Order: sequence, then C-alpha cells, then structure tokens
Amino acid sequence: MNTTTKQQPTLLRMAALAAALLLATTAQAQQQDFSQVQIKTNKLADNLYYLEGSGGNIGVSIGDDGVFLIDDQYAPLSEKIIAAIKALSDKPIRFVFNTHHHGDHTGGNQNMGKTGAVIVSHENVRTRLAAGFTGGDLTNALTAEQSIGLPVITFEDSVSFHLNGHDIEAIHVVPAHTDGDSIVVFKDLNLIHTGDVFRTVAYPRADATANGSVLGIMAVYQQLLDISDANTRFLPGHGVVSSRADVESQLKMFVTIRDRIQAGIAAGKTVEQIQAGKPTAEFDAQWSGGVATAGDALVAAYFAELSAKK
Repeated sequence: MNTTTKQQPTLLRMAALAAALLLATTAQAQQQDFSQVQIKTNKLADNLYYLEGSGGNIGVSIGDDGVFLIDDQYAPLSEKIIAAIKALSDKPIRFVFNTHHHGDHTGGNQNMGKTGAVIVSHENVRTRLAAGFTGGDLTNALTAEQSIGLPVITFEDSVSFHLNGHDIEAIHVVPAHTDGDSIVVFKDLNLIHTGDVFRTVAYPRADATANGSVLGIMAVYQQLLDISDANTRFLPGHGVVSSRADVESQLKMFVTIRDRIQAGIAAGKTVEQIQAGKPTAEFDAQWSGGVATAGDALVAAYFAELSAKK
C-alpha cells in the first residue's frame, strides 16, 4: 500500500486546520470593539518608537525627513494611531512599509494613503492585497478607494531608505509566515523589525494560503542570527522587544519539534500518531497562545512539509 497516497487526505485536512486556526484568530481580532483599544507608545531610540494597539507592532521613525511607519494595524484604529504619531512629530507620514499582507498589519493602508503617505512593500504583498479586493480575479479593475490602499512602490529582493539619520534596509525573505515577508533592518541602531516571521506571543504560524512555510520560518530565524550580534534588538510582529538569545532559544525549540516529527515520519507513523505522542508538550504552556489545538496544528504543518520533502 502506498502510505503517502493514503495520508494525502489527512495532510490536506491538517493543513486546512492550521490555516483555519490562523484565519479564525484574525477574524476574532477583527470582531473586537476597537473603541476600547488604546495605543501605547514605546521608545526604542531617540527618534525611533513602536506603537502597540491591536494587531502588529508599528515601527515609527521620526525626524526632519518625515515619519516612516512599519505596518499600520486595523483601519478603525487609524485615527488613534495618527494621533499617537502627532504626539511624537509634527511632520507628515511620508512612507508606510508593509511587512506582509495580513489585515492586522495593512488594514490602515487606505487611511494612511489618504494622508499622502507612500506605501511600500514586496511585490507579493501588493498582489495579495489587490486580490483581496477583487476576489482573486486580478483582471478586475480596482476602484480609486481600493487603489489608494495598495503599495505604490514594490521591490523583489531588497529596498533601502535613508531617512531621519537612519540607514534602513528592507529585505524580502524566503516564504515563511507568508510569501511576502520582509524584515526591516535599522543598521545604525542594530535593530530589526521582523514582522510576523518572529513573534513572542505564540507558536509560529505559516499561512498556507499564502505559501507560508514552517521550515521557511526556521530558515529566516537562522538568517536573523546570521545578520545579528549579541547586541541586536528584535522588534517582533507581535510581542516584546527581544534579544539574539531569544531568537536562538525559539529556533532551538523548533529544531527539537521538527526532529521529533521527522523521527516519527521515518518510523512510518501517521500525523495523528505523532500528535498523540505530544511532541510539543513541554512548550505548549508558553507557546500555545491559549489555543488548545495550537500544538497539534504546528505538528500538522511540520508533518505536511516534511512528508512532502521525502
């Protein structure tokens, strides 16, 4: 019997489970009462801050050249976000950089575009945002209202900004959380905004609907280590400012989980059998994010990718 063929329906179901977990989390966030959300400003350096609200951490560079934003959370929060920025600077929002296409990082694009901000992203982010407006049919014309929220400058590999005394490089990485992920490196400050590739609030999530990959996430963690040193700070897509040691610790966890699943596959076990062995058990309390099925979803994602590599 061809066990690979036998397992394909299961793999598809488990991949769908992982994707559903990601989408359910996003939908839950979108249903919240945004009127109750407060924007918290945190200082990273003399002219660099990040904002917390609901959604991804927003990087804010200020100075004589204007305001440079990394991500912009949900549309209903734009007024509060702009007010928080005005408390830091009287300069206009000049650029908004999208680390990937998810709505908790790009929902404010249209509102920011209306202020005159230039939106920049990897080309896959623009494609996915446009597809979200057209139901996936990119031959459909966008309205002016929709277009104003799309990136107007896109890049393939990397793009540099020289603003407010910063040398900033945005680098597109391999498909990880999505296929449009970029990390943003503030070279002069030895700080990296990672978008959702690196997070400190839960297990990594690879969006299978956007070619995400848990093995890709591991590769990006190694890339982060390769381009950093002991003094580098990491601003995650969600969570707290972290150190190189934090990135190393998470990567060690991923390697442990991956190797356990790989051993199960080599022994001919099904995904259900591997899940029953609880290969994430000692990590679940810290990294499940309060979702009981998070460990199983992570195992399923690894299982699907590792099985496909056989």
